[in-house]
Order: sequence, then C-alpha cells, then structure tokens
Amino acid sequence: MADLYSQLGVKRDASEAEIKKAYRKLAKELHPDRNKGNPKASERFSRVTQAYDILTDKDKRARYDRGEIDDDGVARAPFGFGGGGGPRPGGGAGGFGRHPGPDFGGGEEIDLSDLFDGLFGGGGQRRSGGFGGFGRGRTAPPPQKGADVAYRLPVSFEDAATLREQRVSLADGKTVSIKLPPAVAEGTRIRLAGQGQPGPAGPGDAIVTISIKPHRFFTRDGDNIRLDLPVSLDEAVLGAKVKVPTVDGPVMLAIPKGSASGKVLRLKGKGFTGKGGQRADQLVTLMVDLPADDAELVRFVEGWSRRGKGNPRAALGV
Repeated sequence: MADLYSQLGVKRDASEAEIKKAYRKLAKELHPDRNKGNPKASERFSRVTQAYDILTDKDKRARYDRGEIDDDGVARAPFGFGGGGGPRPGGGAGGFGRHPGPDFGGGEEIDLSDLFDGLFGGGGQRRSGGFGGFGRGRTAPPPQKGADVAYRLPVSFEDAATLREQRVSLADGKTVSIKLPPAVAEGTRIRLAGQGQPGPAGPGDAIVTISIKPHRFFTRDGDNIRLDLPVSLDEAVLGAKVKVPTVDGPVMLAIPKGSASGKVLRLKGKGFTGKGGQRADQLVTLMVDLPADDAELVRFVEGWSRRGKGNPRAALGV
C-alpha cells in the first residue's frame, strides 16, 4: 500500500498548505455523495482523509516520519511489546486525528486525540544516539497504555438517519452498544475507551469507523433526504393523497392539483439528525408516470393540443 504522502500525491517534505490543497482536490473528487455506488471511491476517500488527519497534526506527522505509528495512526509496538494495532475486524480503516478536514458533507469526527504520546515516552531514535537514552543512565520511561484497535462498522441508511443504537463485536468476543452521534456520516469515527489491547498502564481504546450503506431509492443531501416519487397522471392533474416511504416508515403526502414532474414537496423532520440534534427534512420530487400506448389518452391529448395550449418553453427564448 502507498504511504500517506503517496495517498495524497505530495512529497514527504510537503508543507501543511500543500497537503491541505491536495486533500481538498481529492476530497471533492472522491466524496461518497459524488460517487454513489462506487465502493472503491468511498474507500479511497476514507484513506486520503485518514492521511490528511495524520499529516496535518505536527506531532503525529513527526511520529509517522520516525516510523512510530503506521498508516492507520496505530502505534507500532517496539521490541516485541504488544501486538501493533491489533486485529482489524471487518477490514477497518482505523485512522486518527482531531480535524475533520474541509466540509464537503463528509464525516464529523469524534475526539480521537488521546493516543499515547510516543513510544517509550515520546522516544524513537534520536539524533543524539540510542533509543530514549537507554544505557545513558536516564530515568526509565513511564508505563504505556495498550495499543488501540481499529474497527469498521457498516450501518444501514435508515439507522444512520434515525441514530438507532448499534452493536459491535470486539476482538475479545465482547459485544458492546454504540450510540451514533448527531450528523453521523461516512467516515465518522467513535472512540470506545478501554476496549483496545491491554498494556502496563491500562488498555488502549477501540476506534470504530462508521460506513453508511447506500439505499436503493433514498439519497442524502446534506442532512436532508431526497426521494424521486412516481405519481400517476390523474394524481398529478387532480391532486391526491399518496403513501410515501420515509426512514421512519410510510406516511401520507398530499399532492396538489396540477403538479408537474420536478415539483418538490417537503416532509418536515424526516431527514438526518443534524449537529444541533434537530431532524432535517425529506425532499420529495414528483415524477409523473405516463402510461405507454394508452389510446384514450392519446386521443385526449391530440384534441387538447389543437386548442392552442401555448409554448411552455417561451421563457427560454425557444
């Protein structure tokens, strides 16, 4: 796998501004909202976001350059201590950092900052020689927490929108409950304190990355949900009350008389939960479904067209 610099397409001595510029470009290209049904783009989006998180944190970048943490931000266990980042059930992408990156509708991060601060007290091989001063009579380093463990949790579109509680099976066989945070999105990361690998100073944490499954007819637009709703000609012309699916279950929607294809109706409080805890809306776009080869309808339209209905494209100058 390419290192974090290669993931972003920058050199190892790139400035923070260059890293941010490269990430913005890739995030716009790879964001899941622009690549629906493309899991490879979604996976790469998670990877470049993870690379951005680590390389824009000065401490983590320095530790990464010294080889103290890996591409997932998990500490490398030195001299046989621990087991590295631990198992990765579900192909977890892990990833750490405090900065969610530019807002392109992507995941809001939970605070992931409490990683132990360098191996053997922030050691790594120093220019003065030796590792953390071994053999020089220095004070022994304090005991460290165990390594963090990364997980990936697939969540249904409906569960993400309504913040339904999730269950996660950990590497030790334990199952724990997770409350999804407001504005949860693809790539949101949640820290479970004390659920990582054991260590002299206590266990590390579990880092759970949320992956929202695409829906077959709902799409996300910010915190709103969009739905294209087929309606019959008579429902559009005469008006009607029709049943409409939502993430909370079907509801009745009033179709106004004379509705055309493309008209958008709003269902309040049927979208995703935003940062403030309020539910956004579901936006329903009407799509008039005309029957094929209906002789009676053809005769009606032929007679109607002869009455001179005007040019509906006149405002476009054509």
